[in-house]
Amino acid sequence: MAVLKFEGATVGYGSKAVLRDVSLTVNAGEVVAVVGPNGVGKSTLVRAASGVLAPLEGQILVDGQDIQGLTPAQRARAIAVVPQATSLPGAFTALQVVLAGRTPYLGWLEREGPADLEIALRAMQRTAIRDFIDRRVDEMSGGEQQRLLIARALAQQATVLLLDEPTAHLDLRHQDAVLELVRQLALEGGLAVMITLHDLNLVARFADRVALLSHGRVRKLGLPAEVLTPDELQAVYGVRIHVMTHPIHGTPLVLSG
Repeated sequence: MAVLKFEGATVGYGSKAVLRDVSLTVNAGEVVAVVGPNGVGKSTLVRAASGVLAPLEGQILVDGQDIQGLTPAQRARAIAVVPQATSLPGAFTALQVVLAGRTPYLGWLEREGPADLEIALRAMQRTAIRDFIDRRVDEMSGGEQQRLLIARALAQQATVLLLDEPTAHLDLRHQDAVLELVRQLALEGGLAVMITLHDLNLVARFADRVALLSHGRVRKLGLPAEVLTPDELQAVYGVRIHVMTHPIHGTPLVLSG
């Protein structure tokens, strides 16, 4: 079932369009990766999906409702955004950060109750940071902070999860751990996940479908094996591309040069 849906959406800033006539869906339990060169509009697409940017044309729907018709609190209950971990305040504890995910459910000046605490603790357990309750953010590694942001998103109990380059600045072990977690959340929690990534080999391993952006449009949308081909990638990235089968995972293995 389509949870997040772009219907002929043109998105940009002011009157300047960055992406035109975007039509794609993200279904429950699915991970859709958005890829393309720097500056092509990947982060713009995430901002539009979050409701921060209103489409210049067309519609963006979540659970069948136009997100521009939702209040900020309603959007936050439906859509959770995971930014890069570099934006976290170092003096906050891990629990304080995760509890911030309960804000859309609280009234003006209302404090979190036992039910909110229980939801936050379950989110921390699910992301393997339950033991970090009292640890300050600046005492956590980059991979731990990224899992912390995912826990905050889970505490929102949203149906859509948006991630903008969540593996940036992470080492190989933490990249795999974060993306394994995201895929598990989609499969087990039925979340509709849209994620932007630069590493095409991570895309091949962890995405169900891929949206390849080029020249302000979605050039190709399909399975990783359908999108991550030499012809498509060379046309978009402007470099020589080789694609073979990964000897371990059986997914496309993308090499440049």
